[in-house]
Amino acid sequence: MMSRFMCGAGQNLRTPIPIHVRARRLIHRGVGAVLQRPPTRDDYLALRFLLRSRFLWKGLSAVRAVAQWRNDRAWMPADPPNPLQTFFDGRREGRGITKWRHYFDIYQRHFGRLRGREVHVLEIGVYAGGSLEMWRDYFGPRAHVYGVDIQPACKRFESESVRISIGDQADRDFWKQFKRATPALDVVIDDGGHAPQEQIVAFEELLPFLRSGGIYLVEDIHGICNGFAMYVQGFAQALNAEAGMTQNPDDNERSVLCRTTALQSAVASVHLYPFVAVVERTATPVVELVSARHGTQWEPF
Repeated sequence: MMSRFMCGAGQNLRTPIPIHVRARRLIHRGVGAVLQRPPTRDDYLALRFLLRSRFLWKGLSAVRAVAQWRNDRAWMPADPPNPLQTFFDGRREGRGITKWRHYFDIYQRHFGRLRGREVHVLEIGVYAGGSLEMWRDYFGPRAHVYGVDIQPACKRFESESVRISIGDQADRDFWKQFKRATPALDVVIDDGGHAPQEQIVAFEELLPFLRSGGIYLVEDIHGICNGFAMYVQGFAQALNAEAGMTQNPDDNERSVLCRTTALQSAVASVHLYPFVAVVERTATPVVELVSARHGTQWEPF
């Protein structure tokens, strides 16, 4: 009798299970029931993304308010002539070039610091060969220019200063062969097949092949929720990871330190433009991110 009484009392006095623990257990059971197996860490990451996707849709909904934004023209000095646009506008005959006009400012913003240097530049998508001439003119005589296309006929655009490789950008074996025969790259311009899977394979094979400070540009990313756009947004999310924070209240120059992940060490930035994504490599590996405190007057809150 005593043991049964004590057992019952123990059940009644048991510490309540916190609601977040109960919710996690229910989610675990639900996900497991759907998958017909125990959920893995990747399953939970996917679920977490779905739960937070409301912020994605909230951002898309914010576009409706753009018409109400201020449109005052700030005073800005006139930009100097864009050499790429000048080359394009001067092309009235010869090998064809097709470009959205807003691309030229994007090119100049990211590629301008490499002009006149000995750089290795790859364009995926040769087509009529005109853009290879444009890159050769833009980067200068010290540049090494490479083109990749799936069409064998594009081989005829090869010259002493331009090397053409024929292959499928969605073929990882092709890229392995290409990398064995090519020096590390400084610039990649993906103007190839434009299908997300093609762009993703090339990106994954070539971004690690860029030299420090290199630039990877993908163009013609069309459509809301485009597959490659979603891929790049997921990639960019990883730049916000916190590998480990250290507080140093007695050191104002290093008040907070964050150990970098492998991605944060290698990737400096991700830029999104209409139809274009740009990823820039860090000039040197970054070991830590540092927050500093300057000043003497601080609020108590």
